[in-house]
Amino acid sequence: MHSFDEITLLVTHYNRSTSLERLLKNFSDLGCSFGDIVVSDDGSKQEHVDYINGLKGTYKFNLVTTPKNKGLGNNINKGQDAVKTPYTLYVQEDFVPQLIFPQNLVHALGFMKDRKELDFVRFYAYFKYPYLKPYKRGFSDMEFKLLNPGYKKFYYYSDHPHLRRSTFFERFGRYPEGLKVEVTEYQMMMSVLKNKGKGLFFEAYTTLFDQINSSLEPSTVRRNFWRETENPLVSLSRHLYRHLKFNYDFLKGK
Repeated sequence: MHSFDEITLLVTHYNRSTSLERLLKNFSDLGCSFGDIVVSDDGSKQEHVDYINGLKGTYKFNLVTTPKNKGLGNNINKGQDAVKTPYTLYVQEDFVPQLIFPQNLVHALGFMKDRKELDFVRFYAYFKYPYLKPYKRGFSDMEFKLLNPGYKKFYYYSDHPHLRRSTFFERFGRYPEGLKVEVTEYQMMMSVLKNKGKGLFFEAYTTLFDQINSSLEPSTVRRNFWRETENPLVSLSRHLYRHLKFNYDFLKGK
């Protein structure tokens, strides 16, 4: 049994209520309990809201709703506003924690208590952060330097599963609202970099969580052709564009 009384599990949700149930059940099966659980719903269809309300008796969470869909930024903001504990474990509803996660959450929490300069600890990513300095127990410090080659160094922070201080908005501002998902994520990433955020990265980054999008509850995010295609010419143009844009946006206003 792992009791994380100082951590609130914050889950953002939109029209995937059985995925949410799977996530909550897996945490329960792993013996994880939290100081609180907040489910922030982004104006889901009524059948999903009804299903979620039916889960409350089993999993004891605080449901924060909105009458209409307002996007990722609003969903994270209103969910974070409901958090009362010093630390927040942020997870989207389509992730599933693995057997080794609870012990690694223990380590991450200990690191954040020991190192007051740490703002967050990352548990999942689509690729390994390119500049890492080994720290302890499979975690490494991410090191951002503008002169380091490539643009992937800018992917320092993401909204994939991570532990953060609940004062995160005081350091980096709130998530921008009313924007597309990609722009929302990008602007927060840049804010973290410009405000000199400090984070750890779990090097075996695919072992703590699985991301599952079933045919019954597929991903609700629609990426555009420009972002997804592997056409060589488009891919080359995309990489060049990102290199120029990321550097320009980081330097702008500094």
